[in-house]
Amino acid sequence: MNIQDIPALTIGSVTLGPGFLLALAAVIIAFPILAIVLQSTRSARMRAQMMEDALRRDEAAEARLAELLKAQAEMQGRLATMAEVFGSRQAELNQSISQRLDGMTHRLGTTITEQTKSTHDNLRTLQERLAVIDAAQNNIQSLAKDVVGLQAILSNKQTRGAFGQSRMETIVADGLPMGAYEFQTTLSNGSRPDCTIRMPNNSPPLVVDAKFPLEAWNAIRDGETPELKKVASQQFRRDIEVHIKDISEKYLLPGETQEMAFLFVPSESIFAEIHENFEGVVQKAHRQRVVIVSPSLLMLSIQVIQAVLKDQRMREQAHLIQGEVIRLMEDLGRLDDRTRKLQSHFLAAQKDVEQIITSSDKLAKRGAKIEAMEFEAPGGAVDATDAAPRAVESRTGLLKLRVVDED
Repeated sequence: MNIQDIPALTIGSVTLGPGFLLALAAVIIAFPILAIVLQSTRSARMRAQMMEDALRRDEAAEARLAELLKAQAEMQGRLATMAEVFGSRQAELNQSISQRLDGMTHRLGTTITEQTKSTHDNLRTLQERLAVIDAAQNNIQSLAKDVVGLQAILSNKQTRGAFGQSRMETIVADGLPMGAYEFQTTLSNGSRPDCTIRMPNNSPPLVVDAKFPLEAWNAIRDGETPELKKVASQQFRRDIEVHIKDISEKYLLPGETQEMAFLFVPSESIFAEIHENFEGVVQKAHRQRVVIVSPSLLMLSIQVIQAVLKDQRMREQAHLIQGEVIRLMEDLGRLDDRTRKLQSHFLAAQKDVEQIITSSDKLAKRGAKIEAMEFEAPGGAVDATDAAPRAVESRTGLLKLRVVDED
């Protein structure tokens, strides 16, 4: 194929001839070949470089491997040493742990024993307290029953009167001796007071009434509005005035009873409320010679009466006491005379003993003088050493005879 046979290439206004196109085709064909050659050269260089790098890496790896083997040997030695140390330490640790576990086991056993004992003691104490609580609960239940019974008593007029009378009788019986009081005695007008107390000096007895109108008082306490309380207060005032009048007319009998009677109120709070809020009732009772008394005032009055009765009994026995005192003074005078006589005997005996001691001293001195002399005693003479004791014996015999004669 000739170059002339190659058509020309027109691009826009530029026309490319066949020679240019052939040169361009040759360049295009040569460029891949050149690229392949360059690539081969570069690959050879890279392979050479890689082989050098591999050699260097192998040398470095061998050096590192040698170092690692050396370090491994050192590490094995250290591990063996550490194994020995750890073995000894582990034995010591096991022994220490065993000792501590034994001590802890002993302490735990002791603690558990003490805790068990303490728990048993606490349970026993708790049982005792529960028993006390049960007893207290039983007492509370019985007390509740008693309160219910007391409420039933106070709600009934007759039983309430018996309750106040029993309390009054208890106070009187505790404060006065037997025979100084009587319950439910009948007077000349047929009335029967709750109690009569005998007074000293043959005075008329004192009358005590224990019937207190409690219905109106409970109505005052139960009133919910001021109007109800006012109505209940008026009713209470009327009831107590009527009762005071009955006491004055039935129990104040001239010459048979005292000129004053007691109205017993079985509650200190009611007594205080009456004197606080019903002063007119108290004044009216005083005018009618009726004294409203509480349990404490009745007890005080009983104690005063008891003291008066005791003083009366002492005055009645005063002459007997005076006679006993006179006889006691006579016995005391005789005792004084006999004591003085005995004192005179002792003084005389003491004086005689002093004289005997003086004579004994004189005889001792004379005996000493005679002993100091040097002479021969005649055959029929009496030895001076024997004469002194005989004189003392004779003096003592005279003293005994004198004491016997004086007795």
